[in-house]
Amino acid sequence: MKKIPLLLLVLLSAFHSFGQLGFCNGSKGIPIFTEDFGSGTDYGPALPAGVTSYTFIAGTPGDGLYTLYYRTNQYTSWHNSPDHTPDNQPNGTNGKSLIVNASFTPSEFYKRVVSGLCVNTTFEFTAWLLNVYNASSTGACPGTGIPINVTFEIWDSTETTLLRSGNTGDINGTSSANWTQYGLLFTTGIGQTSVVLKMRNNGVGGCGNDLAIDDIMFRSCGDFTTIGTTATTGNTYSVCEDVTPININLQVNSSGITTNVFQWQESLDNIIWNDITGENSSNYATPNITTSHYYRVKVAQDIANLNNAFCSTISEIFSVLIKQKPLAPLSNGNIIICENDPIPALTVATFGSESVNWYSAATGGTLLQSNSVAFTPSNAGIFYAESYTLNTCVSANRTAVQLTMNPIPIIVQNETTILCETKSVLLDAEINNVTYNWSTTETTKSITVTTPGIFTVTVTSPNGCTNLKTIVVTENLIPIITNVVIDERQVTIITVISGDYEYSLDGINYQNSNVFENTIGGIKKAYVREKNNCGIATFDFTLIIIPKFFTPNGDTYNDYFSMEGFQFINNTTIAIFDRYGKLITYLNKKNGTWDGTLLGKPLPASDYWYKAILQDGTELKGHFALIR
Repeated sequence: MKKIPLLLLVLLSAFHSFGQLGFCNGSKGIPIFTEDFGSGTDYGPALPAGVTSYTFIAGTPGDGLYTLYYRTNQYTSWHNSPDHTPDNQPNGTNGKSLIVNASFTPSEFYKRVVSGLCVNTTFEFTAWLLNVYNASSTGACPGTGIPINVTFEIWDSTETTLLRSGNTGDINGTSSANWTQYGLLFTTGIGQTSVVLKMRNNGVGGCGNDLAIDDIMFRSCGDFTTIGTTATTGNTYSVCEDVTPININLQVNSSGITTNVFQWQESLDNIIWNDITGENSSNYATPNITTSHYYRVKVAQDIANLNNAFCSTISEIFSVLIKQKPLAPLSNGNIIICENDPIPALTVATFGSESVNWYSAATGGTLLQSNSVAFTPSNAGIFYAESYTLNTCVSANRTAVQLTMNPIPIIVQNETTILCETKSVLLDAEINNVTYNWSTTETTKSITVTTPGIFTVTVTSPNGCTNLKTIVVTENLIPIITNVVIDERQVTIITVISGDYEYSLDGINYQNSNVFENTIGGIKKAYVREKNNCGIATFDFTLIIIPKFFTPNGDTYNDYFSMEGFQFINNTTIAIFDRYGKLITYLNKKNGTWDGTLLGKPLPASDYWYKAILQDGTELKGHFALIR
């Protein structure tokens, strides 16, 4: 098949970096020589005489021929690739590359004199190569075809001294177009300002060994240099206005170059650069700048090259960005509340995208709240809001915002009071020099109520603060006695309801219990009074204690039958009968005992019966035992 020319391409396809003897790992200068072979959609033009030993053809090149074209697919088995020059370069769009269909015999296919170099300077030569054979094509070369193999040589201007050479090694055909960059480093000597570049094809003839070459470049190579400060990392330093001088220094990552000279430069727009007079060391202290500045350093290996852009390198750019101090935030107003109110947030507004920190003092002080336009304090006081950007650029002043807590009226205490049935009670707010608003809608300091319930009064001081007093009124009812229950000597006073009552049988001595034990018989009065003096009730009753038995044996103990309390009852007679209903005797107030005899004779031991009707109509009857 036809041999395919060497192409120099602008990069639109993928590319890889590879170096036979290496690339410049330091800072690089402005290209002093470039060859991108122009642009356009036509073939050519032919290279100047002496540049190549191959013959130009304005079409598909055969063996030993070359052409310049914007696509590499001169044969169907070649990659359809654009050149390598990027589109953003002058000849990038429809850029051309040198396409070489190598001859069967290894030979020199490119030679170029590069002049205008600087003395005593390290330069980097680079070029992009592409094996144009498409290894995925069918019916073409077997496998990946014959690889291309190129040797680059840098000679002195007399072509008698080889300064540096390097070989690409075999570059096989691939299934996709892969542009690869190769490079050499060389150093000019004293008085040496030009060199001769030679490219030699080492591949053998046959199917393959066809290539393209593009973007040949020569530029100076210096130590990699960066600028920084001890206070920051990276190549940008953002500070607030009114800063003190900034100490910046050049950091040189030596790559074997032992001698360097420097020139500091500054720019206001990162476009126009000016030398800083007298600043030629590795350190620089800026003046008190008030606007953003950009700094860089020109680096050369010889002072004679320092002002030659092609013979010096440039450090990375270091940016000092001056940020204006933000305005102090605008207060949304002081706040006055009562001390029993929920505490609201103090707020401020900013004039842009600033953030806000809150402090306890106008200067210094304690940080209370960060990154918020709102702050909710826990107590009254003056608090200070400060605007900031970048966490470092703060407003010159802080804005004071005050929270005032007015005292509330002091309530003596909430109360519980008693309302007696059918009576009234006076409720008093117990605080002066305030206004009053009762739950009854009354507005006086005190009110009179006649019903139980929960009553509140809201008191408001002259400063508008309020407090609430609650008075619980409970009603105590006047006691009502319904009955007195007698069980021998136990007396129980029964009332309609249970209340806060106390009880008595003499009107003098009162007790909490309504049950009285060991009560002496007689005409009685039961007393029940409400403990809060809401009223008293009485109930008259007669307590007669009737013995179960008596023993008339002359021992002076229980020798007579008598009813205790009966003696206090006027006009009442008690009749005593034997078990057969025979009347034995009568007992009355004057003769209130029976000795167990009838007509002076002792009656036998037995049960005897009694019956009496009291003044109130109560009937008493029952039986007792006479024991001998």
